[in-house]
Amino acid sequence: MTRSPLVEDTRTVAAPPNWQDRLRRHGYTARPSTDVRERLVPRFPKPSVWDWLGPLLVAALAGVIRFWHLGRPRAVIFDETFYAKDAWSLLRLGYEGTWPDRKIADPQLLADPQVISLSDTGTFVAHPPTGKWVIALGEWMFGLTPFGWRFMTAALGTLSVLMLCRVGRRLFRSTFLGCLAGALLAMDGLHVVMSRTALLDLVVMFFVLAAFGCLLIDRDHARARLAAALPVRADGRARPDEHAADRTGTGARPWRLAAGVLLGLAASTKWNGLYVLVFFTVLTVLWDVGSRRVAGSRRPYLAVLNKGLGWSLLSLVPVAVLTYLATWTGWFLSDDGYGRHWADGRGGTWSWIPAPLRSLWHYEHGVYEFNVGLHTPHKYQSNPWSWLVQGRPVLFDYQSPKPGQDGCRTAVDCSQTVLALGTPLLWWSACGALAYLLFRWALRRDWRAGAILCGVGAGYLPWFLYQDRTIFSFYAVVFVPYLCLAVAMTVGAMLGPPGSDHRRRTLGAVAAGALVLLIAWNFIWFFPLYTGQTIPYADWHSRMWLDTWI
Repeated sequence: MTRSPLVEDTRTVAAPPNWQDRLRRHGYTARPSTDVRERLVPRFPKPSVWDWLGPLLVAALAGVIRFWHLGRPRAVIFDETFYAKDAWSLLRLGYEGTWPDRKIADPQLLADPQVISLSDTGTFVAHPPTGKWVIALGEWMFGLTPFGWRFMTAALGTLSVLMLCRVGRRLFRSTFLGCLAGALLAMDGLHVVMSRTALLDLVVMFFVLAAFGCLLIDRDHARARLAAALPVRADGRARPDEHAADRTGTGARPWRLAAGVLLGLAASTKWNGLYVLVFFTVLTVLWDVGSRRVAGSRRPYLAVLNKGLGWSLLSLVPVAVLTYLATWTGWFLSDDGYGRHWADGRGGTWSWIPAPLRSLWHYEHGVYEFNVGLHTPHKYQSNPWSWLVQGRPVLFDYQSPKPGQDGCRTAVDCSQTVLALGTPLLWWSACGALAYLLFRWALRRDWRAGAILCGVGAGYLPWFLYQDRTIFSFYAVVFVPYLCLAVAMTVGAMLGPPGSDHRRRTLGAVAAGALVLLIAWNFIWFFPLYTGQTIPYADWHSRMWLDTWI
């Protein structure tokens, strides 16, 4: 019998399997649904004594490395000739005075008895005062000696390792990975050399890393406040709620204020800290937008604009500017600081601004022109394209002790060197780790990868604007901590996700352990070049892996 087309066909037609059904056939199991509160603020591991003991042990190791024979070489090496003297001048005068030519002043500082030929005539300097005030603290405690002017950079270098352990723990929710990141920083040659030398870049690194840690704490606190405002279902799970996501205020954010102060201190050490302020301000706004979206907002940018943007900007930019101005207090209170009274008695359009501020602006304009116009060729300058692979390290000091002198026990001359070279295997591994993080951030929307990449970009990318300027690879110390975080995150991926089978875990642990041990061996191999030890010339030459290192 023929079926009429007007009669409805009630037979059930099986629906084709969806993509999840197909994946289940191959062993795929969907992740259990997660409480929105857990997505906003993931849980920390169960509290343990190792949460602090581990970081403290790693920091103790870093301190031994950085303070061991800190006064060696007993010399004024590289740009210590500027910053050690300016620090002493700030300590004595409150501003940078005038010293004789370095060929005269440097031997006088190392002589016995010491001669300090500082004049109270203000002199032009190329960098703000904060970093030199930090160096001055060590000189105040231990005198104008190599140990004295290097003490504070060694102390900050050690503390930065402790901070990175804790930052990594908060970022990864893993004490092990946090301590691993800190241990990698403790074993980085560039960080060691900069911690043992009275230059400014290590100080910038310290303030930037401290600000990064403060922003991470602020992120957790702000998201916890948002999570607490979400309604809870009968099963005890919170659910996204548009009203709560759009209307919940951020309240006071002391950790963001602290980050603003620290970023102001970074910028008042060297101006590249200003770029970090811009990068981190954008990062915090995007974090706030992400939290509103997870909480259920359909217009997260508008929600942030209404409830969070004011605090984001007011807590960072104005606070950083005020901090920057406060660091010039010694110059403001002086009469002989360079350009201090330039604006006195001058009229013009901007005469309504107090004369000291106009004088500072004029001074800073001169500093800007000097820095962007610095094109004097230098043997060890390098293009930022080569920094990640350590293409051209900077030789801070080199001596050739004769046989029988200063520990030289060979028949030919020996070598003593302080080479600002990152641990090669760590840096080369970091190049691969950054590629992995780009994948995690771009295709998996992993905020941790984005945060680390932001730290690297803030310290690295701005230098590409000044490729014609005389710049050096040791400026990269500012973003070394984030390279260590990148390698630690990659090691975590190598170990495998929770729930991996025994074979996967074993293979991952072997590969990760081999990588870390190779980095440690590499650091030990190059350690004599970082600390000015006397070694045979042949041993020095065997460590020059690339021709561009000589």
